Amino acid sequence: MTIDRRTFAKSILSAGAATMLAGRALAQTPPPAKARNIVLVHGLFADGSSWSEVIPLLQARGLNVVSVQNPLTTLPDAVAAATRVLDRQDGPTVLAGHSFSGMIVTEAGVHPNVSAVVYVAARAPDAGEDFGALAGRFPAPPASAGIVYDGDEGRLSEAAFLRDFAGDLPTARARALFAVQQPFNRALLADRTTNAAWRSKPSYYAVSTEDRTINPELQRYLAKRMGAKTIELKSSHVSLISHPTEVTRLILDAAGHA
Repeated sequence: MTIDRRTFAKSILSAGAATMLAGRALAQTPPPAKARNIVLVHGLFADGSSWSEVIPLLQARGLNVVSVQNPLTTLPDAVAAATRVLDRQDGPTVLAGHSFSGMIVTEAGVHPNVSAVVYVAARAPDAGEDFGALAGRFPAPPASAGIVYDGDEGRLSEAAFLRDFAGDLPTARARALFAVQQPFNRALLADRTTNAAWRSKPSYYAVSTEDRTINPELQRYLAKRMGAKTIELKSSHVSLISHPTEVTRLILDAAGHA
């Protein structure tokens, strides 16, 4: 089959218009409802205390804050833990996740109480997407080589934790965080989401430009794909600890309290 030049040009213009409209649809997500509830979820190599710098800043603004203890076993288990907390909220709620817990935000964020989703240096897969394959399109971050396994339980070595996970924190603070690191189940890394909350909820993303745990270029790609309101922080992976004021401000923006 032959296509004349005019037909070819029209097809290119149509494809370009469709792409622009798809991007515009994401970018024009309605502003979030004003929320008084904030639910926070931690990722791998951490526990709920990783939000300890952000929590008092949010509470000082009169917000109800809960930090979920992610079981780090399977994605369904983790989503169930977050969903139980979301069920208890009495109105619009911002769901924010750091690192791996972006998977949880993406899945559980379709909950009717969730008014907006916030990703802090976090994974943000599409529904059914193989996130490992997507991440493989970008250079591997240094922290990947620092994961050690004891059977099916994984954790970061202390050297990798201090250098590649929390590299911009004082050593004493980073070692205290290392002491509360929770092991994760190897199977957790293979789980996929069935929802993509960022496609229907107002979305916000904090990119860590010095991140050695999730490639910053991957973070920028994810933020752009979802049409998120995006900030960039010159930070290690743990911007929620090293830059709590900026992360808090982004969450407040998502809650309609900017």
